[in-house]
Amino acid sequence: MCGIVGLFLKDQTLAPKLGKMLTDMLVTMSDRGPDSAGIAVYGPASAKGKITVQSETPDADFASLADDLGTIIDADVTLRRKDTHAVLELPADKIAAARQALAELNPALRVMSAGDAIEIYKEVGLPKDVAARFDLSAMAGTHGIGHTRMATESAVTTLGAHPFSTGADQCLVHNGSLSNHNSLRRKLVREGLSFETDNDTEVGAAYLTWKMQTGSSLGEALESSLDDLDGFFTFLVGTKDGFGVVRDPIACKPAVMAETDQYVAFGSEYRALVNLPGIEDARVWEPEPATVYFWSH
Repeated sequence: MCGIVGLFLKDQTLAPKLGKMLTDMLVTMSDRGPDSAGIAVYGPASAKGKITVQSETPDADFASLADDLGTIIDADVTLRRKDTHAVLELPADKIAAARQALAELNPALRVMSAGDAIEIYKEVGLPKDVAARFDLSAMAGTHGIGHTRMATESAVTTLGAHPFSTGADQCLVHNGSLSNHNSLRRKLVREGLSFETDNDTEVGAAYLTWKMQTGSSLGEALESSLDDLDGFFTFLVGTKDGFGVVRDPIACKPAVMAETDQYVAFGSEYRALVNLPGIEDARVWEPEPATVYFWSH
């Protein structure tokens, strides 16, 4: 079932309210996905890179993590903790080295996202409880996407929650089911991609990452997904500069969009959008099947 929400701000005076608006949208979708939830927030890109990590034992794992990592990669590293997650800030050209070092320092740490702008927070539990744990409503940013999950094909775990991030500043949330994800996973592994879960959504995210690594734009990658992915799906994809939407050719999964001079919003149902400012004057529509939509700054 699952619920998807997304918000792309055209009017950056709304940036301090992004987390609050996304949280309201996310919680409204709780009955579509009560077992876990997650959100990706994009802030302005900076000279520093960011790696968001998650731990089952954060008190112990985060205590000296910044100092230990900084020593290994020979760089200044700072740590900002949010409950079971922490955002490590470091020079952007050290991200690859830091990810390798983290795997050696503590293999139990889970990397949620990496890049210049993205932070991902996700956990098991009701969406309102997950949002409260991370104080999501206080987050500022330029755009973001979120997901409430009802697990139907895999276990209820933190790693199984959405969003999934398989490339720098890229993430994906998904409502639906891919029928050819196992064969596609094997192909992507041969292409050098790796996976942390059995979730079909991670395969969808990795597919888009692979297409973009081999020269496609996000729009072209989404167009290709209509031929290469089998099943029922609605994808909402985040990048450093914006987000894109695509539905499969049958488009049986619900979706609605709204656009004003201030924002573009996406929800699995219209009720996720009703509290947005100016929604009564928005252009509201159902995204067409097999049609790619994309907005960027």
